[in-house]
Amino acid sequence: MSKRIAFLASDAPVAQTARAALVGRYGNVAPRDADVIVALGGDGFMLRTLHNTQHLNVPVYGMNRGTIGFLMNEYSETDLLERLEAAEETIINPLAMTAMDQSGKLHEALAINEVSLLRAGPQAARLKITVDGRLRLAELVCDGALLSTPAGSTAYNYSAHGPILPIGSDVLALTAIAAFRPRRWRGALLPKTAHVRFDVLEADKRPVMADADSISIPDIDWVEIHSDPEIEHRILFDPGHGLEERLISEQFT
Repeated sequence: MSKRIAFLASDAPVAQTARAALVGRYGNVAPRDADVIVALGGDGFMLRTLHNTQHLNVPVYGMNRGTIGFLMNEYSETDLLERLEAAEETIINPLAMTAMDQSGKLHEALAINEVSLLRAGPQAARLKITVDGRLRLAELVCDGALLSTPAGSTAYNYSAHGPILPIGSDVLALTAIAAFRPRRWRGALLPKTAHVRFDVLEADKRPVMADADSISIPDIDWVEIHSDPEIEHRILFDPGHGLEERLISEQFT
């Protein structure tokens, strides 16, 4: 049985060229009418596609026409229908972020990879960390901190020396970015059900921004984050090359 496919591509010329070739071969429908969405680009475009189509409950199969392509499959024009039929599905729950800025305005956003707090001035940030209503760290002096999902653990989290998390581990990684005090604090592994709150200390003197998958909120006062089990992102991978395998392989490269 043939699938109705919606082809979406980033603005990169190589992605647009690939989309034209695939549409010419397989046809194209609107995402709302599709059985599957094929995203052509890099990981950033894949994240945008997942966010933009989450209300459709349609699985997304990515093919790499970008740089890293951790969330993507290899690109090929000739055997797409067979690959879609054999693809394995991974379900990802995003992080829900609520942030209050210094003017008292509330902001909400979802993050598939991570929510990060970053200093926005010349001085280090000072953060207070509370988990499930219990104070866990009265003061973290740092360039920032982030809370990562397993799917995002090989991205910014890994660059900040956080752990790689197996996709089925039901944990989140709390990782400091260039921690100055406590100098030897290496972060924490938290259950997926945890509710994490960051309070910015001396926010006027030491401004901090919050970022959820490239949605940035400046001059924040506090941020609350939790995994949202009600939202499911469906990602398709070729057999033997799924997210679980990629997370394991990344640790041996």
